[in-house]
Amino acid sequence: MTSKPVIAIVDDDDLARAGTGSLMRSLGYNIQTFPSAEAFLQSDVAGFDCLISDIQMPSISGLDLQMALKSRAPHLPVIFLTAFPNDRSMAIALNQGARQYLEKPCPPDDLCSCVATVIEAATRGNSGDS
Repeated sequence: MTSKPVIAIVDDDDLARAGTGSLMRSLGYNIQTFPSAEAFLQSDVAGFDCLISDIQMPSISGLDLQMALKSRAPHLPVIFLTAFPNDRSMAIALNQGARQYLEKPCPPDDLCSCVATVIEAATRGNSGDS
């Protein structure tokens, strides 16, 4: 039996975090939400199948979080959602391996498609495992 993928959502905005969580749950994913990068880093980061993160957060930004994950969970695909997109942060995020950089508010179908693609790629990558 295959377990449902687990999506981590990191966003300091309560409404954005709850809305993204509800959307992912409606697609059948297990979700765990975190109000900060610090809270996420205190969890078992290797236990997630995908991370959806805001970029601008107090203390540790999403880009700093992505760098911290390079040694702890290098396989973890990262999708960024930001209300303050700019070319510099997008270039950094994508150069560091982010799978997508989306602007808030993001059309739900765009985010759903992106997550499905990431999860499908991860599943294909593990298909040789027993």
